[in-house]
Amino acid sequence: MDERAVLQVNLRQSAPIPLAARFDCGAGELVALVGPSGSGKTTILRCVAGLNRPDEGDVRCAGEVWLDTANGINLAPQLRSVGIVFQSYALFPHLSALGNVESAMAHVAAGEREGRARDLLELVHLSGLEERLPRQLSGGQQQRVALARALARDPAVLLLDEPFSAVDRVTRRRLQRELAQLRARIRMPIVLVTHDLDEARVLADRMVILSHGETLQDGPTMQVMARPATAQVARLLDQNNLFEGRVLAQHRDEGKTLLSWLDYTLDAAYAPAFDVGDPVAWMIPPECVILHRRDRPSAGERENPVSGMIREYVPMGESTSIALDVGAPSGVPLAMSIVTHHARRNNLAVGDQVSVTLLTSGIHLMPPADDVAGGRPAERPTRRA
Repeated sequence: MDERAVLQVNLRQSAPIPLAARFDCGAGELVALVGPSGSGKTTILRCVAGLNRPDEGDVRCAGEVWLDTANGINLAPQLRSVGIVFQSYALFPHLSALGNVESAMAHVAAGEREGRARDLLELVHLSGLEERLPRQLSGGQQQRVALARALARDPAVLLLDEPFSAVDRVTRRRLQRELAQLRARIRMPIVLVTHDLDEARVLADRMVILSHGETLQDGPTMQVMARPATAQVARLLDQNNLFEGRVLAQHRDEGKTLLSWLDYTLDAAYAPAFDVGDPVAWMIPPECVILHRRDRPSAGERENPVSGMIREYVPMGESTSIALDVGAPSGVPLAMSIVTHHARRNNLAVGDQVSVTLLTSGIHLMPPADDVAGGRPAERPTRRA
């Protein structure tokens, strides 16, 4: 695959599912499309594959034009160099694993198909299972056959539509790890549709946040997670610690923005986009909320100290989820997560008053949103185990 090959997608339509989506995906890159149900993720994949035609837009890959509505270009699916893996696998039930992979090799000389199909099954860790029918394979094995069949087309781009959602947790983690290893060998653009934020976090180089078919933000995964562009994006990313405040001062030389929130003045990372006096939405990831030890306070606890009462205390295996009532008018608690044995060592319980530090580096400011102050819930992607 040419290292310069890039998938470019720009789609627009008003119905039946609105689209205003635009993103690129480079060779060897994995881009995750993330958003709630009905946000157009699968529709976008189908438009790239040629199974749907949008009202307007263009799709280009590896220097070829697959779709250009302005110039009347719309290549049929079989003319687009696409490998696609569906959530339902879509295997031929009467064909063996080997036969399913060979079925995608019409472009390969008949005498070469079996050897190449066996190589692909070995690539996805299915050597020795070539003659089994789909019903004789586990869900994870069927998904590997579907992936091998998608690769059998020698595609320029690989499209994955929630490929791991139908398998159990252990199998899903194994398949995710195998996909991460496979990426380095196939070096092609990969577009992954997923509802699972954790899956996007561990697999994707870049994340495209969608709502009602519109691209709200597109960027490196960790940057999008830590620095959402708007409060709406923060909610779609399941960021619980979302509040409103006001800019008190800007100290460019110190790299700080001072934020007024409740009765506190917080140090935040310098945010030059806002002026003194501006209302803002702000968020902090739960991992940037640090519990103060009761038995041995430290000097570092002077950084944005905040006090509150434990409203919820939920041990969840190795970690414990805690919600603090900090007196926010909206009633929205401050969420944090700590190692369970640390929680036990501090003898924490519902009703306890505790102090925490809000790490300056973790506080992120965004334009204000009407529904942040009210704390009204919004639809969010599912965070799966």
